Amino acid sequence: MSLFVKKSLKQLMASPEEGHGTLKRTLGAGSLIALGIGAIIGAGLFVRTAAAAGGFAGPAVTISFIVAAVGCAFAGLCYAEFASIIPIAGSAYTYAYATMGEIIAWIIGWALVLEYALGAATVSISWSEYANRLLSGGVAGKGIPYEWCHSPMESAIINGVSHHGIINLPALLILFLLSLLLVKGTQESAIVNAIIVILKVAIVLVFIAIGWGFIQAKNHTPYLIPANAPPAILPDGSTYSYTDFFRHGWGGVLRGAGIVFFAFIGFDAVSTAAQEAKNPKKDMPIGILGSLVVCTILYILFSWVLTGVAPYQDFMHSGKEASVAYAISTYMTGYGWLSTLVTVAILLGFSSVILVMLLGQSRVFYTMSTDGLLPKVFSDLHPKFRTPYKSNIILFLFVGSFAAFLPETVAGDLTSIGTLFAFVLVCIGVIILRKKEPNMERPFKTPLVPLVPILGILICVAMIASLALSTQLAALAWMIVGLIIYFSYSRRHSKIGGAAGALPTASDFEELK
Repeated sequence: MSLFVKKSLKQLMASPEEGHGTLKRTLGAGSLIALGIGAIIGAGLFVRTAAAAGGFAGPAVTISFIVAAVGCAFAGLCYAEFASIIPIAGSAYTYAYATMGEIIAWIIGWALVLEYALGAATVSISWSEYANRLLSGGVAGKGIPYEWCHSPMESAIINGVSHHGIINLPALLILFLLSLLLVKGTQESAIVNAIIVILKVAIVLVFIAIGWGFIQAKNHTPYLIPANAPPAILPDGSTYSYTDFFRHGWGGVLRGAGIVFFAFIGFDAVSTAAQEAKNPKKDMPIGILGSLVVCTILYILFSWVLTGVAPYQDFMHSGKEASVAYAISTYMTGYGWLSTLVTVAILLGFSSVILVMLLGQSRVFYTMSTDGLLPKVFSDLHPKFRTPYKSNIILFLFVGSFAAFLPETVAGDLTSIGTLFAFVLVCIGVIILRKKEPNMERPFKTPLVPLVPILGILICVAMIASLALSTQLAALAWMIVGLIIYFSYSRRHSKIGGAAGALPTASDFEELK
């Protein structure tokens, strides 16, 4: 069996017809856009904005969002073409299987674990932060004890006393509740998500409208962080220097783009639900591109207001995860009610993000399992609800372990690099399929091929290069683990390639040439 054996379009399209053993088609274009917005507006907006502004881009985080959005737009156009041609679950994994072969499909499917599973973990950590802020009323030392809502890798000095995290219990709780909802059904999950999306978009608009009047020009000057900017003070009392190339100026803007890129992962999560869309050839491009356009506009406006209301250095020592509520309570006098309302809306918003991320991951695993690359347990459907309930349970245990013991910054950057890698391969896939199948019916066509995919590849690779070396090495280690699993299990059990030896053969290397 060749490592690059492909799943033909005929094989791909033979599986999605609705029946007892398949996922149920219940989602229209509106639900798909809502799913996208539900995944996009969350931790990326409310947490990663402040992280990118405070540590790297300053007020120019608005430019970081534009850079990330442009990269997403190019990739989104490629996703939309694939989703209209191959309207089944699996997202980038499925597209890679059809164009680049099984080994590449496995690599991208493994990378999607970083995107969806770690994405869910990252947002659940942020959910925990905001839940604690709501319970404590913003008063340090009150609410949930620091030890029980932070990772063992985190510490802080509160009221002169040093605290070290043990386990993040609130993050585990929200993951458990949403996993139960996903077991119940996709339609029910979509309804809950749509209600939450309406509420959180309304709150974002309220913050932009009211906060605009509290913008101080001095907070936007200089717009890019200068190399000689004074160091920021971190919660543990240490200092943070801006002298590094990727912590000021245009280098900081690019690094900021890599960080806030996490905020855009929702639009491709829409493509994982293709097999549950009522009219996927028409609705998938609308869902993918529509959610991306709406959220990009909101992101730019939101980041402009947030960095105008509070100095970017504040986000390194006082704002942290609860940066929006902090900015309102500290700099927007008389709007304490808005701070509380924003916190509640953010909790709801984070819930919808986690919901969509867990949905996306379970659907990728479902498709990989039906192909034989993962054990059958990941594609077993509930006899009544027709959801991959065993996969949801396993995912809760897996994602929960990351949420309980990793800090938000570590999980978030790994999510970004996994997403960027998936985007690069999808852009490559469009070029390959256009060359090999030029006459194929394409309900939606990516414009200006190969220019658009190439630009998407270049921008995404640039953002990967800007991320911390430790993040890149961790992602590489994750890929090595994935390849070990592939050669020890997946290659032997593949339904497309059939039984074969685990190690690469001479023909595999010939195909690489």
